[in-house]
Amino acid sequence: MKDFDVYAYGVISSSTLYLLSQPFPSADGYAEISQTYYMTGGEALNSAIVLSRLGVSVQLDGNWIGDNSDGERLLAMIRRYKIDASRLSVEKGFSGVQEVVFSDDQSRTIFGNYIDLLSSTRKWNIPKKVDIANVRIVCVDPPFREESALVGEYALELGVPFVSIDCAYHQRLATSAAAIIVSGEFRNREYPAANLVELFHEYQSRSQGLVVFTTGEGDILYGRRGMPVKRFKPYQVKVVDSAGAGDSFRAGVIYGMLKNWGDEKVIEYASAVAGMVCGRFPGVLNSPSNDEVMGFIQTQGKNQ
Repeated sequence: MKDFDVYAYGVISSSTLYLLSQPFPSADGYAEISQTYYMTGGEALNSAIVLSRLGVSVQLDGNWIGDNSDGERLLAMIRRYKIDASRLSVEKGFSGVQEVVFSDDQSRTIFGNYIDLLSSTRKWNIPKKVDIANVRIVCVDPPFREESALVGEYALELGVPFVSIDCAYHQRLATSAAAIIVSGEFRNREYPAANLVELFHEYQSRSQGLVVFTTGEGDILYGRRGMPVKRFKPYQVKVVDSAGAGDSFRAGVIYGMLKNWGDEKVIEYASAVAGMVCGRFPGVLNSPSNDEVMGFIQTQGKNQ
């Protein structure tokens, strides 16, 4: 019997989210704030919250938590969502990872201290092999250097499937993953001149698992090595808050893999989860239950 369904390792931050009633302004411009909300940030934590809301048990690990009132509030929120926080470390003198997000109906703009987190000395936990041995699937973020890679190596050694995001096609976290999800933001930054389909084939030809390219409102590309590229048109929703859409999509993929669904159903489900999150504010904290997702697919699928 496994202790948890999912072990999530990666970025954990506090976030102040501002919802704009008009598009994000250009330099020296102005936009009206319609709502303000204290919430969470970081890919691992956002995915963990969405998974927990879907009924999945999650153990969370990753960067240190701030030794201040903001860190206390963040830990309280994590526990409120019934996520296991026993591995999280509050480090004396550490202010924590923080972000400010401005979200309109088309985009999200983030200000934070992630570069400081990643560019100096280690400010995250070393993963424990025993934790990975006691879960059904691993959710891993790549930024934490040797420690992120170690999560993948432990998972491979123990025969536990892992899902990763946004890493180069030659890295082990991409080639050995049960699923690798690559966002448009990452592709535009790392492979700005690459043809979309050709780049997909680069990942696909090296991967042992499912490769997924998300493109915002455009078609989702997915497939496995030696198979034709497949496409899925994302569900059309009125976007209220796009923050956390990619993290929610990954949570949907992991949920489908826990259920042993086929690739088509996994992508359909993940797209529905992400779409529903984008239609709510704040989307991640109000992410849907499994029953809500199934109802959404049944209703919206007729319009696909």
